[in-house]
Amino acid sequence: MQTHEIIEPGNVTGSAVNTLKNIGRRHYRKLFFTLLLVIAENVTYLLYPLLAGFAINAIVAGKAWHAVFYALMVFTMWVIGAARRSLDTRTFARIYAELAVPVIVAQRRENHSHSTIAARVALSREFVDFFEKHLPVLITSLASITGAALMLLAIEFWSGIACLAVLVFFSFFLPGYTNKNEALFFRLNGRLEKEVGFVSSAPVASLSRHYRVLAGLRIRLSDREAMGYLSIGAVTALLFAMTIFTMALRGGTDAGHIYSAMTYLWMFAMSLDDAPQLLEKYSQLKDIGKRVKTDPI
Repeated sequence: MQTHEIIEPGNVTGSAVNTLKNIGRRHYRKLFFTLLLVIAENVTYLLYPLLAGFAINAIVAGKAWHAVFYALMVFTMWVIGAARRSLDTRTFARIYAELAVPVIVAQRRENHSHSTIAARVALSREFVDFFEKHLPVLITSLASITGAALMLLAIEFWSGIACLAVLVFFSFFLPGYTNKNEALFFRLNGRLEKEVGFVSSAPVASLSRHYRVLAGLRIRLSDREAMGYLSIGAVTALLFAMTIFTMALRGGTDAGHIYSAMTYLWMFAMSLDDAPQLLEKYSQLKDIGKRVKTDPI
């Protein structure tokens, strides 16, 4: 199968960004409340290491009621998280139900095969998944990376500077990383579009080759994501080593300060760790945006 024949010129004008904007405009009221809860959740995430540090110092000082205030903060975080998860399913299930029909009608209008239409309806679900799963992760990651770096600048200045240097370092690799992902998703989604029609008539040898190619493409994408995690892990280890070494040499630091610094550093690392998956999703949506039209009927 030649993948360059899969995307017709008429579909190349599609844009993942435009599709996401259209969904956002059509469902802004529903999205507003879900994203508001995401923001509230992130505010509590950013505050809890600092409050935990205060709680630790309060425990050491024997101030029980001051320390117990941390438990209230933990409960608040879980209440907001539960509310967001409950609202998410209701919001995004309805958005997808409204999205599927325009996709089908648009593909019929362009006289695509049934297998292509079925594949593109399935692919269109990725746009809804972006709002439901990946946009909250993106907001959380950006808020945590920025907030943790700023907090570290305030409490452990050189650790904060090191975090900013790490962000600049990884930014140089973004274009090449995403371009390679886009090329792999172009091939993967191209094969998925023709899969229904292909498997209904192809001989066993062709079917075996088809699924070997699909497996190979998914493995290559997974390997790239794994290498991204490993690279982030190596740099994170250096950040921890530098911070621990600096605090140990300085001495005289109270337990609450140490906990807060280490937790903000861990928050920075874990949020940075989401980057390979988010970049992969970006590349996937960019390719799907060239194939799937989601204009309202």
